[in-house]
Amino acid sequence: MTLTETLLEVNKANRTKIPVEVLEVMDAATQKIVDEGLSSKAIKKGAVFPEFELPNVHNKKLNLKDISGSGKVIISFYRGGWCPYCNIQLKALENALSDFEKKGAKLIAITPETPDNSLTTVEKNDLKFEVLSDIDNKLAKKIGLVFQLPESLQEIYNKFGLDLVKHNQNKDFELPMPATFVLNENNEVIYSFVDEDYTKRADILDILEVL
Repeated sequence: MTLTETLLEVNKANRTKIPVEVLEVMDAATQKIVDEGLSSKAIKKGAVFPEFELPNVHNKKLNLKDISGSGKVIISFYRGGWCPYCNIQLKALENALSDFEKKGAKLIAITPETPDNSLTTVEKNDLKFEVLSDIDNKLAKKIGLVFQLPESLQEIYNKFGLDLVKHNQNKDFELPMPATFVLNENNEVIYSFVDEDYTKRADILDILEVL
C-alpha cells in the first residue's frame, strides 16, 4: 500500500476505538482550521524557502546549506513522536531514503519537540536522516504552518497522556500542520504539501515523481 492508503486504513481503524464525543471535539478542531483556510497561508510553490539554523538530536546546529549541499532537499514538518500518524510517515520516509538519495536529494524532518524527545523518535524508528527541533515553532510560523490547539482538545490530549508542555518545553499548545516541501538547488519550493488534517501526509510516490 502507498503511504496515503496506509494512513487511511489506520485512521478508519482508530476512529472505531475513540469515543464519539471525543471524535466530535477532534473533528471540530480540524474543521475550524479548514474553515480558516490555514493551509492557503503557507509558503507556496515558487517561493524561496527561508534560511534557518536549528539543532539536531545531538544539539548540533545545522543550516539549510549544511543539509542541502547546494542540492535538492526534502523538508517534512511533523507534530511529534507522540503522534501515530507522524511515526507512520517517518518510517515511510526512512524506507524511501535511498530512493531519494539516488535522485540527488537530502531529507530532513522538523518538529517542535526538543532534541531529547526527537532523539527518542529517531531511535524508535531507526531514522538515518536528520531530525531538527524548531523550538517554539519559529520556522514553522515564518512559513505559515502553525495553529493553536483549542482548550477542548488540550483537555483530550491531557487525558490521552500527551504532555505537549513536556515534549515542546513551552505552554503555547501550538503545532505545525503536516507539511512537506521539496526545494531545488536554489532553495525554491518546487513541491508543497500542506494539509489541515493531521491524518494526511505527502505520499512518497508524489515526492519521487517531483524529484
